Amino acid sequence: MKSIFRFLFVVFCIFTNIIPLYAQWVNTGATNTAANALVVSGTNLFAGTNGGVPLSGVFRSTDNGANWTRVITGLSNSNVYALAVSGTNLFAGVYDGVYRSTNNGTNWTAINNGLVYTNIWSLCISGTNLFAGTVGGGVFRSTDNGANWTEANTGIASTLVYSLAVSGTNIFAATNSGVFRSTDNGTSWTVANTGLNTTVSVFAFSGTKLFAGTGGNGVFLSTNNGTSWTGVGTTGLTQTDVRALTISGTNLFAGTWGAGVYLSTNNGANWTSVNSTGLTNSRVHALAVSGTNLIAGIDLGVPTIYDGIWRRPLPEMITSVEKLPTDLPANFSLDQNYPNPFNPTTMISYTVPYESNVKLVVYNLIGQVVKELVKENISAGFHEVSFDASKLTSGVYLYSLKAISTDGKNNYQNEKKMILMK
Repeated sequence: MKSIFRFLFVVFCIFTNIIPLYAQWVNTGATNTAANALVVSGTNLFAGTNGGVPLSGVFRSTDNGANWTRVITGLSNSNVYALAVSGTNLFAGVYDGVYRSTNNGTNWTAINNGLVYTNIWSLCISGTNLFAGTVGGGVFRSTDNGANWTEANTGIASTLVYSLAVSGTNIFAATNSGVFRSTDNGTSWTVANTGLNTTVSVFAFSGTKLFAGTGGNGVFLSTNNGTSWTGVGTTGLTQTDVRALTISGTNLFAGTWGAGVYLSTNNGANWTSVNSTGLTNSRVHALAVSGTNLIAGIDLGVPTIYDGIWRRPLPEMITSVEKLPTDLPANFSLDQNYPNPFNPTTMISYTVPYESNVKLVVYNLIGQVVKELVKENISAGFHEVSFDASKLTSGVYLYSLKAISTDGKNNYQNEKKMILMK
């Protein structure tokens, strides 16, 4: 009964723009373990956990984190540190290598041929390439969904790879020696540390913006594919050891090691704590957006308490942070979709400086409408929409933005290409 009243209260607050004084995080009760990784695949949310206790491994939720099922058949090691999704393939990085599931985690198969370092801390996918970041062995690459692996370390000065991320044709590796970038699918790497000489733990992308969470110096931003960096994680961010980042629209969330979760609505220039009450463990190791919820994976507490996975409705946090007029965009714009190439989903970001009638449409190369993503009046600000191409064939597609301000004085039109690669 209490949960029903809580739900109705939150809905009331969303539609009346009133934020409850006692809005809080809720422990999902998923597991008595430490949560290291979170990934969304369609309507499924997966969590990778560890902790040396019987109930660790991979957990699956089909209702945005409200309920969880442990899915570990075939997973011989329950210390899961990384997760990645490509089409129907779900990959898990564990203490003894990489595992693959083709049925949403119901069954797992070890795929370690050629993987001579098996302590996996990170995974990422770029087209047909799967990359694994290890502790002690650097980066390994597979071109056949993990069946075979080869070392891909040329140019990387560190063998400790904490995170991997892909943006277009660029692959980034976060290490204890900073950031390294590859533009040739991991064949070679170059240092990408100008303005950023510190341990990097995690990445997040928003259009052309690349954010890096560091192990003691807050958050850094690059707008030129890592060529140079600017520190943005200071104002309001009381804990600068950032272990997790995730983005929802124009909202950037940071999970810190000891101070919980923070939100920035202006690309990291200012931060606000969104811990409220209920988050009993402030060591956040993973973040993800699932539906209208922010999901937080919590690491080992002090004393030894495994708090598992927490969630909180996004509207509770986002609408409670006042956006200043200076945060609004000055011009219309249409960003390049991310990721690109993609499979099967990608995000398209755009900005409108005035309330406008907006139409965002995806076409094929012969001009046929594939999907109408937006057709409505949109308020001024930064906006983002997801495009699911799971029913389409591989190829090049176009997306077009047309916007006319409601007073009829301003208009905008732009078109960009994107590549679906299955």
